[in-house]
Amino acid sequence: MTPTEARLRDLLERRILILDGAMGTMIQRYKLDEAAFRGERFADLRQDVKGNNELLSITQPQVIREIHEQYLAAGADIVETNTFGATSIAQSDYRLAHLAREMNLASARLAREACDAYSTPDRPRFVAGALGPQPKTASISPDVNDPGARNVTFDELRTAYREQTEALIEGGADLLLVETIFDTLNAKAALFAIDEVFEAREAQGLPRLPIMISGTVTDASGRILSGQTVEAFWNSVRHARPLTIGLNCALGAALMRPYVEEIALKADTYVCVYPNAGLPNPMSDTGFDETPEVTSSLLAEFAQAGFVNIAGGCCGTTPEHIAAIAKAIDGMAPRKLPQRPPALRLSGLEAFNVDAGSLFVNVGERTNVTGSKAFARMVLAGNYDEALAVARQQVENGAQVIDINMDEAMLDSVAAMSRFLNLIASEPDIARVPIMIDSSK
Repeated sequence: MTPTEARLRDLLERRILILDGAMGTMIQRYKLDEAAFRGERFADLRQDVKGNNELLSITQPQVIREIHEQYLAAGADIVETNTFGATSIAQSDYRLAHLAREMNLASARLAREACDAYSTPDRPRFVAGALGPQPKTASISPDVNDPGARNVTFDELRTAYREQTEALIEGGADLLLVETIFDTLNAKAALFAIDEVFEAREAQGLPRLPIMISGTVTDASGRILSGQTVEAFWNSVRHARPLTIGLNCALGAALMRPYVEEIALKADTYVCVYPNAGLPNPMSDTGFDETPEVTSSLLAEFAQAGFVNIAGGCCGTTPEHIAAIAKAIDGMAPRKLPQRPPALRLSGLEAFNVDAGSLFVNVGERTNVTGSKAFARMVLAGNYDEALAVARQQVENGAQVIDINMDEAMLDSVAAMSRFLNLIASEPDIARVPIMIDSSK
């Protein structure tokens, strides 16, 4: 454990820490035009870049640092870097993928400078390197006619996130925040890339950094966009041993409450919550409904209920919101970590936990080309609709896990496995249970 992580954990045991608010909302206050986004360096670009907030860390660094300073002055203990969309994948929309590393490095340094200026021995400030969710998803097809299609691969995501992680650490980030997760598979690519970077650092005698993970529940179903429940989401990412798990963005604090409560009960690590300032409202100054008084009172209720260890704001929140949150929860006790008994905690779209009180686990094995001749014939013939029907029937008949095997001499096993798993991901009736990959490859 690094001295920084030890200090963070000590603070989290003693009080609720404050995360900053929205970067985009604050940038909008500056009313920057296309020329301001380009700056002198990119004045001759052929494409428009207004709205590419991450580019401002290069072209308008004084604006970004000033925003950080406003949040620090409002009471933030942790500020996020201006890197939500600073990956080669996201920046390709602006044809600026080649600037991704520079954006992350510049953004981390700006946040570092601001935190160092505001840190005191009694009140240290921390930089969270922000890794956003990406504009492409590895779990959902972009083609309504082909549920097995994908426009990004796990390895493409992993490569982009690795570049981002390395630059954020080099720029001075104290911890890493994988945030606004709407697709757990994208998040797992980020966590995989982070772990690769950490392993390389350990080989050089350098420490790992703490990780924060934050998902976003997109509607009243209590699921993230790729379909997982809150507990299933936690089961999917807990292997990363994050410093915090939590929720941000989306519904606003009032509608997030039941899901915050659930994760506070289920997670055996610290919980971070930073909601939007309510629901979108184009008529308001920030684009969202809630005033600082409303948002802060809702988060204060979360704190009183024992749900949170870190509180802050997402879309529509400003330094005024953060100052109000800091004041409202001042002196309130932080959430105590629950002691959960050991269990095998698995997930499909829904959580599946196996503990000392569980009976036998039913594993459906008919989606196995070596164990079912009928299934093998379907896959060899490319009849994936029929193959999916076999998987669905197993789940309907009580399988709690389905075993998938594509080891067949006449089959391109890698392609068949990839295709079948992608199709299953688009079938909630099947994907709600965990999958057992049974393969010699």
